[in-house]
Amino acid sequence: MAELTHSSVSGSLVIHSARIVSAGTIVDDGWARIEDGRFVETGTGSDWAPAETVIDARETAGAGAILTAGFVDIHGHGGGGAAFDEGIDAIRHARAMHRAHGTTRAVVSLVTASLDALEARVAAVADLVDSDADIIGSHLEGPFLDPAHKGAHDAALLRDPAPEEVARLLAAGRGTVRQVTIAPELPGGLDAIRAIVAAGAAAAIGHTSADDAMARAAFEAGATILTHAFNAMPSIHHRAPGPVLAAAADHRVILEAIADNVHLHPHIIKLVFDSAPGRVALVTDAMAAAGSADGQYILGALEVTVEQGVARIASGSIAGSTLTQDVALRRAVEAGASLEAAVDAVTTTPAAAVGLGDQLGRVSAGYLGDAVLLTSDFKVAGVWTGAALAR
Repeated sequence: MAELTHSSVSGSLVIHSARIVSAGTIVDDGWARIEDGRFVETGTGSDWAPAETVIDARETAGAGAILTAGFVDIHGHGGGGAAFDEGIDAIRHARAMHRAHGTTRAVVSLVTASLDALEARVAAVADLVDSDADIIGSHLEGPFLDPAHKGAHDAALLRDPAPEEVARLLAAGRGTVRQVTIAPELPGGLDAIRAIVAAGAAAAIGHTSADDAMARAAFEAGATILTHAFNAMPSIHHRAPGPVLAAAADHRVILEAIADNVHLHPHIIKLVFDSAPGRVALVTDAMAAAGSADGQYILGALEVTVEQGVARIASGSIAGSTLTQDVALRRAVEAGASLEAAVDAVTTTPAAAVGLGDQLGRVSAGYLGDAVLLTSDFKVAGVWTGAALAR
């Protein structure tokens, strides 16, 4: 597998003879040119100028090779045996594993911990954003969550979103907190959503008991993401539609989906795509066991047992996933989503969800030169990571 990092992209690269899938379209026999870490031109056939490096997609990935923008994961906790909460070395180790599966950029999700610990971890991620091009910020999944839908979060560390505590965590990120998941029904929840959005981060609702009315109030307050739709929230009932249908009905809202056939049945994966076309972000919610072996792990402060690739805490609750985004893409297509929609869900839509839709997620001139070459059955044959984000 070929890979370029932001520090080593200094010349020109052409990838040709691929099906380019980007921004809801498919171009057959396409080519893309990357110079100095950015896409500069695309076309079809052989009408491309010489380049320092030329990749024939058919030779590298076989007949039916697919070229997409680099995948963007806005919700994941680790992989390769390492958890993001364990520090910089662990983040880099886990990211290397996910990058090999096509995820060229990622938001580092942090599970519930003490305020002191979260403040330090958010600050460490901010440092990484400055030094590692593939890290695009942090996601606070906690501590402002509903204890009744805590999932694999430590209930003893959950808290209501006091304004000064929300501000403290946002300040620690120095503008790099991309997403905060919150239960809007908590005291001060709607005001916290407004503060999160005012600080430039995306507010997400999740791990929540919110009903339809509360979810709609949260979206009116500025929340634009539903954290892992259907999981850790009320489901759909014919007299109580709940947050999932409220999100699907609101065209401002992007729905995260964990397409591993464990968190969501394939029929539900298809339902999410059908209910919110163009607004699905396929996330991994991956924990340390992704890309690693079954066994015992730690997620935050809780012990997790992974058996046959399924992670659970002692209560039986699912504790993240062992998913990678290439598998999520394949599962979505197998569930009935179109190839264009599934690719958008790992590229353009998650990039837009965290405010980076003008830089990431498209094979198009001016966008950062992140690219993934896939075989016709969605195995990763090549990964290229382009320039650093403009900040």
